[in-house]
Amino acid sequence: MAATVRDLIVILQVFFPGDLPLRGAFYLLGVIISLYPLLRLHLNQRRQPRQPTQTAWMSSIHTLLTAAFKQEDELALLFGLDRSKKYVNDISDDLESLYTMLGLDPDRLHNLDASSLLTPFPPERLVLCTSRLSCIFCPVADLNITPTLRRREKPQTVWLLDKTCHWVQADLLIAHCASCKADYFPDCITYRDGNRRRQRLEVSAPYIRISKHSVWADRRIAILQENALNRFHAGWSNFADWLNDSTASVRKLTYRQSQRLFLQHFSRRLLMFHGKEANFVCDPHCNNHMLSKSVREAIGVDGGVLEVAMSHGCTECTHLKRYQSDLTNEGIILGGDLDIAGLPVESTVDVVIANLPTPQQQEAPPHGTPRGYVRLSVMDGKSITHRKCALNMCERPLVNYKNGRFCDAHLSLADVCGIVPCGQPVHQPGALTCNDPSHINWQRQYANRFSRLSFPGVQRVIRRQGQGGQDNEGLTPALRVELSALGDIPGDQEVIHTFRAKTTHCLQTVQWACGFPVGWGKCYRSESSPQVLAILDRIWQDHPESKPSFVAYDDACSLLRHIVTQDPTSAWLSSTKFIVDAWHYIGHRSTDVLCRLWCNPAPTNGSQPDLVLVTEDANGGTHQTRAFNTETAEQLNAWLNGFESQLRQMSDVNYDFYIHVLMISDLQGWA
Repeated sequence: MAATVRDLIVILQVFFPGDLPLRGAFYLLGVIISLYPLLRLHLNQRRQPRQPTQTAWMSSIHTLLTAAFKQEDELALLFGLDRSKKYVNDISDDLESLYTMLGLDPDRLHNLDASSLLTPFPPERLVLCTSRLSCIFCPVADLNITPTLRRREKPQTVWLLDKTCHWVQADLLIAHCASCKADYFPDCITYRDGNRRRQRLEVSAPYIRISKHSVWADRRIAILQENALNRFHAGWSNFADWLNDSTASVRKLTYRQSQRLFLQHFSRRLLMFHGKEANFVCDPHCNNHMLSKSVREAIGVDGGVLEVAMSHGCTECTHLKRYQSDLTNEGIILGGDLDIAGLPVESTVDVVIANLPTPQQQEAPPHGTPRGYVRLSVMDGKSITHRKCALNMCERPLVNYKNGRFCDAHLSLADVCGIVPCGQPVHQPGALTCNDPSHINWQRQYANRFSRLSFPGVQRVIRRQGQGGQDNEGLTPALRVELSALGDIPGDQEVIHTFRAKTTHCLQTVQWACGFPVGWGKCYRSESSPQVLAILDRIWQDHPESKPSFVAYDDACSLLRHIVTQDPTSAWLSSTKFIVDAWHYIGHRSTDVLCRLWCNPAPTNGSQPDLVLVTEDANGGTHQTRAFNTETAEQLNAWLNGFESQLRQMSDVNYDFYIHVLMISDLQGWA
């Protein structure tokens, strides 16, 4: 039960001197409330036999109370009186009763309700310590004797960015298990695993350390950072600038601290979302790179799967199974848009597929028989990339993402001429070419052409080049490189070099037709059918029973052709139909037999009644409309455009971590 006004009056009269200012009395009450976790640790340790009456936890309570009383006792400050010892002893002797009057039960050592710590008002001086009472690693020999935690060292003063975005000082205490030597911090646990030290994250930690030098932040600041990411596409540097500009504090949140806050918060969010928090371990007090790398290895490298998506179903992505007779009963006159008579067959592959029976729907089941459901997923690629090794066929990450060109396996090529396949050593240390004048001159032209280009600059050049008309038969214009020839080799596209790092080709995303994300992957060299199929295989590898009935993809006909020719017994052919999304189907050739016969997103001849619905217009006429939205991948990619400039500058580890974050952030609209 919470404290009443009468309880507060009694507390003020009994425990504090009458000449103590009222503001100081309320401040001391706040300090007492903040020390409640330490009393729980003290009482828990006392449960074991042969424990001292005054444990180190109680000594810390004395120390912190004494310091707070001296700070608020104005008479002591004016006349040098030291009344702190007497009053602190009085409070300590009746501390359990005092907490009971405040509505905090000292005997309730487990299942602590954190909200009760705010009763009757929040403390002004916070104490950071673990919420655990006993060691989780030591075996319990006796149910009545649990391995309790000790205080490792005296309290230390740290800086805390509190929930109001202000910098305050707080007291940090670290718990310690005397048996296994595990250390319990407010946000993690370090322990010995064999011959090495390991760390487990406290996924529900209210406070997070964001610096090696005792700088902490309230977890609710990380929630603000997450909201800024979702609403304004703000990175950790933007968030730090906004926070520093919004407060008048002399102390500032640095970019590195903001990045660590981001990684620490989302590491816990990602591990909990993917169900990996129980088994996740990493090096103790690791830096940002090692933490994000460990989390990435736990939840997915170069791709990921959202397990919760496998059981998702809604009216926008999951429909009741339909049959051709349903269309007929609804008054639709079936057309013949799949009439392929007289169309030229362009390859032996199309001959095989064209000779297959035209897709037919079975008759509707008897009345009362369950029909089942069909689901449609949408897949698309987005040219959001990160840098990799300068060799075309190498997929390894760079050693140096600031100005490096090679991975660790090809680092020796930095001393070889960048014109492939010259193979001669560079003419001087740090140069990019050999002493061949033509190579030196071509590299100089290349540097002059690209040295001042930035990402916005490239976009501007592409827009200007596209003003006079679009290239490549109506496709989006690409940056045209205009360089002189190197000998007999044209200089615009065919000179192979390693003057700068290459990039991955695209990011491939998969979601249900309602927009609910399912998974993602990366294509390193091209958006080829084998790589796309590998991403689909990886996403549904552990969930074959959840494969979609339909997959909408802009090049579904090529993907289907690849599956049929490479593995005619593939499970995909019996579980899923591949269709081209409605927008890209307009640009596919009408002479492509396979595409028209098998990949039509809305055939009007009734061969795929699951893909069409019958709607009535204002005049009472009936029309066939598409049953699913096949453009949700394009809509997700449009949202990802806001993060493109950030992702292009990241390493492979940070890129994967960030995409994992964006996938779960996209789910907030489905909460």
